[in-house]
Amino acid sequence: MRTAVVLLPCLFAIAGISGGGARAAGVWAEGGKEMAAVEVDPAWRFPSPRLRDAYLALQTWKQHAIFSDPNNLTGDWAGPAVCNYTGVYCAPVPGSGELAVAGIDLNHGDIAGYLPSELGLLCDLALLHLNSNRFCGLVPDSFRRLALLHELDLSNNRFVGAFPAVVLDLPSLRFLDLRYNDFEGGVPRELFDRPLDAIFLNHNRLRFNLPDNFGNSPVSVIVLANNRFGGCLPASLANMSATLNEILLINNGLTSCLPPEVGMLREVTVFDVSFNALAGPLPPEVAGMQKVEQLDVAHNLLSGTVPEAVCDLPRLKNFTFAYNFFTGEPASCARVVPADGDRRNCLTNRPAQRMPQQCAAFYARPPVHCAAFQCKPFVPPPPPPPPAYPGPLPPVYPMPYASPPPPAHYR
Repeated sequence: MRTAVVLLPCLFAIAGISGGGARAAGVWAEGGKEMAAVEVDPAWRFPSPRLRDAYLALQTWKQHAIFSDPNNLTGDWAGPAVCNYTGVYCAPVPGSGELAVAGIDLNHGDIAGYLPSELGLLCDLALLHLNSNRFCGLVPDSFRRLALLHELDLSNNRFVGAFPAVVLDLPSLRFLDLRYNDFEGGVPRELFDRPLDAIFLNHNRLRFNLPDNFGNSPVSVIVLANNRFGGCLPASLANMSATLNEILLINNGLTSCLPPEVGMLREVTVFDVSFNALAGPLPPEVAGMQKVEQLDVAHNLLSGTVPEAVCDLPRLKNFTFAYNFFTGEPASCARVVPADGDRRNCLTNRPAQRMPQQCAAFYARPPVHCAAFQCKPFVPPPPPPPPAYPGPLPPVYPMPYASPPPPAHYR
């Protein structure tokens, strides 16, 4: 008979005992449907139940959910010594010291297959790096059991379906990389309330407007390029001023003005909003980005004169604003604008500009009124709560609190 292993939060239940020989552990997915059977030699002694769970998860993955492994990375995935498997890393569990699988790194493996629900048995996993493979299908809901997962990199694969909302249930997650897949639809606004340090969603099929709580995210890096967002660039991004280092919103279909609050991003070094439909002037507040090194606003509908203070930013190395409708460029910009960085504008005495007729037609239109886009105004975060009183509350003296007596006419 077989040993049935039911996938519960980091536990399995054994239903039956074999009469001899190799035992087959039936691994069950959520909902109770048996997915696979993994042979477990009864003579094997695992150092801990965690490593037995890891064996079941990894063998189910290899035997039933990996279809091609051209580099033979899983070739040595055999036997109970899972800590010796290629790409599998073990570490002691904090507190108990018990050995467990803490990381899996199969980056650039070109492996084809999918992620089985049994990977939820790896409840001590802190990092999962699977970029540049051919994994497909959905991200399993059983991942919500990975309470210690700190880094999740599924980039450059063939995953499909809606944004994997299961990542919102991972309390330890700080690094999320889902770029170069085929996720589609909206992104839950709750993502930007999570304590993530890095978000990479670029090159998917996501379609939604950036929510007003976008600026709640404490990320240092956020890359959302080549998705179809549309709508406003939220002014709330000013709330990211203390943490944000790099933001890339390339080809996201943004259709608003560039909010002046971008100038509050005092720590940003890379700011790229190219290939959108941003309109109106380049706000002079951009000069508040005192640490910016790469500034790209090319391929938009920006107009007017480039503020001189922007070109004078002390750390700016590359400023590109080609394919807009600017009419003025200060001489100081020559220091930071590359050879073709100002082409296809409406600048006089500069090469490779738009035809005069095109510039005239553009400026014959009614001027842009940023308020017409009806973007939500910037709302600063609330102040932190006052510190807790260090000692016990003072006694009420000379008499305990009591309600005042009712007015005379109610007696």
